[in-house]
Amino acid sequence: MSYLNHLFFGIYPYIAFSVFLLGSLVRYDRDQYTWKTGSSQLLESKQLRKGSTAFHIGVIAILLGHFVGLLTPGGVWHALGVSAQFKQMVAMGVGGFFGVICFYGLTILIKRRLSNPRIRATSSKMDITILLMLYAQLILGLISILVSAGHMDGGEMLKLMAWAQNIVIFNGADAAAAVSDVNPIFKLHILLGMTLFLLFPFSRLVHVWSVPLKYFKRNYQVVRSKV
Repeated sequence: MSYLNHLFFGIYPYIAFSVFLLGSLVRYDRDQYTWKTGSSQLLESKQLRKGSTAFHIGVIAILLGHFVGLLTPGGVWHALGVSAQFKQMVAMGVGGFFGVICFYGLTILIKRRLSNPRIRATSSKMDITILLMLYAQLILGLISILVSAGHMDGGEMLKLMAWAQNIVIFNGADAAAAVSDVNPIFKLHILLGMTLFLLFPFSRLVHVWSVPLKYFKRNYQVVRSKV
């Protein structure tokens, strides 16, 4: 069991992130025509707009929360006077709020993709697989809130922080040891998250790299109607 724990939580994250980065670079270099969202807006727009807005608001907030919550050193929180217990309560409240928003949006998107014959016909197996994996990951995240409610001391949250921070500094052995005895729900959440990174370059998720931030600093366009 110790070997498997080290494999899944000390080695697998580096495999997943390597494929995530190198695979994205290779796909951008060799298959730029496939670098797109594959939007089905022309086939149906009302449900897409409703589901996509809620999903993106929820998932962006969740990812930012995970990034800040897991990678900010414990010393920083201590210096700010934030206890582990308080941080856990905030994480549960904010994560739950945006998790429900994301769940609402993703439910609409999955129902739309599976029940609309035209959209289903234009969907690849990877499109559906990624959607269902995101759904499962989101459900695991929501369940983890209920698990966390059973122990409000922040202990398991600190172990998850230790895992993430050790992974970042390439200390896989200590990372795996940090989560060796956490609840299985958290372990499944980590594994599925890493697998999503692994599959990222082979799906339409690559469009995340192409967020049009340049639009914010683009000069205004002057549009005049013909007289």
